[in-house]
Amino acid sequence: MATLDDVRPLGSSLERSYEVYVRDRLKFRVGNIVYAAFSADETIMGFGFPKDERDALVAGEPHKFLLPRTSDLRFHWVHARLTALDPAEARELVVDAWRMCVPQKVWRAYDLTHPDGPG
Repeated sequence: MATLDDVRPLGSSLERSYEVYVRDRLKFRVGNIVYAAFSADETIMGFGFPKDERDALVAGEPHKFLLPRTSDLRFHWVHARLTALDPAEARELVVDAWRMCVPQKVWRAYDLTHPDGPG
């Protein structure tokens, strides 16, 4: 079972990433782009994910992943139940979402320094 404490140090350490609180919810940003966010009760993690792959992710593991509310379907976004994720999987989802927001040279440098991933 993943918790906020499993991913918070990672999100804060990624290049160009910083954390903010908006309405008592922790969010990780690169510039003005939110790439990961946590519900106030820390049970749901929202994260950036390609729109064209979103339905397949949710359909493949509906006990883990859910679609965002209808008004947020226009964004590259998916929700996950933290209780259904293991810590390594949660960290991997955060890094993949971060990759969508930074230039290729930034995430390639991360990959070179972390060849085994964020696990």
